[in-house]
Amino acid sequence: MKLGVFTVLFSQKSFTEMLDYVKKAGVSAVEIGTGNYPGNAHCDLDVLLESGEKRKEYMREIESRGLMISAFSCHGNPLSPNKEFAKQSHETYVKTVRLAEMLGVPVVNCFSGVAGDHEGAKHPNWPVAPWPNEYGEVLKWQWEEQLIPYWKEWGQYAKNHNVKIGLELHGGFLVHTPYTLLKLREETNDAIGANLDPSHLWWQGIDPVAAIKILGKENAIHHFHAKDTYIDQDNVNMYGLTDMQPYGNVQTRAWSFRSVGCGHSTHEWSDMMSALRTYGYDYVVSIEHEDPLMSIEEGFSRAVSTLQSVLINEQPAEMWWV
Repeated sequence: MKLGVFTVLFSQKSFTEMLDYVKKAGVSAVEIGTGNYPGNAHCDLDVLLESGEKRKEYMREIESRGLMISAFSCHGNPLSPNKEFAKQSHETYVKTVRLAEMLGVPVVNCFSGVAGDHEGAKHPNWPVAPWPNEYGEVLKWQWEEQLIPYWKEWGQYAKNHNVKIGLELHGGFLVHTPYTLLKLREETNDAIGANLDPSHLWWQGIDPVAAIKILGKENAIHHFHAKDTYIDQDNVNMYGLTDMQPYGNVQTRAWSFRSVGCGHSTHEWSDMMSALRTYGYDYVVSIEHEDPLMSIEEGFSRAVSTLQSVLINEQPAEMWWV
């Protein structure tokens, strides 16, 4: 396994400053945003798509530091009722897949998207209960008329370009659990997999180790994010796990994102690394920071330190004892 970082954390730094900073911190891979929600501070898609020389220069800066690109990330909402944002999300996705193929980047990370409740909707709608029955009808329409048709076409597009799609299992989008990921994968193709982020599993009540086993058995983990979540049970009792308070309301929120090791123990993170190796994932563990209690620098350095203590770097030895 390799330790990486989602470089959107350092969008205020120039491309080369960012590379120098993360290399010195001890990572060996970078996950780079190409637009939509992550922004494109370190990757100008149009420039790189148009110029082979610019692409060579770009990769030279990365590889000369002993780094690699684990994934390009373009999280957006291609199913959004906001037609302008849906168009932007889709076009950025298509360009990102093209650039990934050109540069030999194996994974593009994004969201599945979430539609409205009908063709004329103005806002996304994320049903979370089957009753009243309208919610179930909305969900059926979203999957059959929006989600599956989109990813049948554009999942195949990625596969045709030798790129795997890492869908982040994130609340608020139609693919947010192991089940919904595998359901979409079954309806589309095996280029569709997970960018598995345990922080989004914990607040849904899903055990990340169990999710790794479920998805790993299907070879459906394409990328892995390292971010933690602290569950405040007293606040869960008041607000429930679907807490809609702003993330800044840390004192009263049911859960908050934390740096690695600040929500769950090092032992639990070690169990996840072991499960990843056991079930076939031996790629990059990419640090993401959204901790409201720490600076980016402190949260990042703490995540690096914690993960370096549990990451499995080498291949297993022969079982000399058997």
